[in-house]
Amino acid sequence: MRSVPETLTTDFLIIGSGIAGLRAAIELSSAGRVLLLTKERLNESNTEWAQGGIAVALSDEDEVSLHYADTLRAGDGLCSPEAVKVLVEEGVPYITELIDWGTAFDRDGVQLSFSREAAHSRSRVLHAQGDSTGREIIRVLLKKALASQNVVLKPHCFSLDLIVEDGIVWGASFLDEQEKCVRRVLARSTLLASGGAGQVYSETTNPDLATGDGLAMAHRAGALLADMEFFQFHPTALFLQGAPRFLLTEAIRGEGGYLRNIDCERFMPQYHEMGDLAPRDVVSRAIVAEMKKTSSNFAYLDLTHLDANLIKKRFPKVYSTCLSYNIDITVDMIPTHPAAHYLMGGVKTDLHGRTSLRNLYAAGEVACTGVHGANRLASNSLLEGLVYGARAGQAAASDAHGSLPASLESKTAGLSDNSGGMNRLKETKKSIQRLMWQKVGILRDGRELKEALRHLMHLGSHFKGPSANRPECELINLITVAELMIVSAMAREESRGAHYRADHPCRNDQKLQKHSVISTATHVDFVDLNRPKAARETPAAQ
Repeated sequence: MRSVPETLTTDFLIIGSGIAGLRAAIELSSAGRVLLLTKERLNESNTEWAQGGIAVALSDEDEVSLHYADTLRAGDGLCSPEAVKVLVEEGVPYITELIDWGTAFDRDGVQLSFSREAAHSRSRVLHAQGDSTGREIIRVLLKKALASQNVVLKPHCFSLDLIVEDGIVWGASFLDEQEKCVRRVLARSTLLASGGAGQVYSETTNPDLATGDGLAMAHRAGALLADMEFFQFHPTALFLQGAPRFLLTEAIRGEGGYLRNIDCERFMPQYHEMGDLAPRDVVSRAIVAEMKKTSSNFAYLDLTHLDANLIKKRFPKVYSTCLSYNIDITVDMIPTHPAAHYLMGGVKTDLHGRTSLRNLYAAGEVACTGVHGANRLASNSLLEGLVYGARAGQAAASDAHGSLPASLESKTAGLSDNSGGMNRLKETKKSIQRLMWQKVGILRDGRELKEALRHLMHLGSHFKGPSANRPECELINLITVAELMIVSAMAREESRGAHYRADHPCRNDQKLQKHSVISTATHVDFVDLNRPKAARETPAAQ
């Protein structure tokens, strides 16, 4: 590892190249120089993996008010109404803009084709190439961002920590994996768009890069995080030995697919009036219950009663992936199992992406706007990244003023490669992932949460950082995120949405219809829903 060769400067720093980061970069391109760092190739992010689509009330049979109501209902009493209102209203012009920029959503003739997913009262989910929606959106946003001379996109740069002085963020240090050195970039505004943390679990639909880096960086810098106990488990992921937990999009059930237990019996109508299209938290728990009842470790997703040509056309990626594992989904039922999918909580922001630290903004899965509440409505995540990525970019541009402090120029990153050995790192990571899946997963209780926290602290005791070794940094970040999740889950003594406590099986609206806010690793507050979800409540924004 070489020593720090230089300090870069820019007006705006963005960390992450998914839908939120790219949309923010486009918004900021007219306000100054933009540097976007991403840890892998430019088009690799959770967005690229998004199959199902993007929800928006654009069809003749739909209304914004219905999308609003569906989102609130899915969020199980914990959505922030103002944030949802922004999402569903501004989603319409932002999606129209995407289409104008060349996004090729699927059509029936000249009309946009809308599918229906769980907990939606209307067919309002746009998709592209059947089940490759995220990839198509990233293609268009990347092209748009790269067309601007003010935007520089730098791949293979792993962000290490935020640069903070007197509670103000002035950029970040990062590992340049192409140059094999640690660098610093100073910026008047920094925007986190680094995605989620699915790798905290052993069973996840998320790619390997989803290690919660932005969440951990923000926490170490002193930013507030909210609703960290709410992690959504997607009900249907491919469950085969040796195969990755490939997401089986909810749109499959929207097109008429059925869930069956190991005895081939349909079971969802017993658990919810919406049957196979019930909210994700309900479906995930139902599958777990059926697996326990039938002494099985999977359930089936059945498409065999649907038209084979429709399946191949509508779900080409799912069809080809399953076929590579000798499953023809037109004639074979798919073995499936829930998997960790999406973090509803994150860095606490206001409606414009401002966090509790000055000059720091967040958008996308790393942020908690309050849109998703306790249980995200299907296909609202891409819409949130689009809308709030743009809004965060607008806020960063309007807030930017003054110059960088001269005192920062002479400081260095001062990190060393102090890895404890790759085998040890890998084994510790696997142990943490198993621990989180077994004790902080779909079903929880207070005793096991306490055990999980004790075990996590023991596993993480040898990895404290700082380090310039990426695998070690990712492990430290996962440990940090896991701790925040466990502590938040322990504090919420009720069951709501994706957070189910067997020792507190009912909702407690009187005491806990509030957002959890965590400021240190051990202190959780609960904030009333009718209070502003803004960084303005904190000293940094006064």
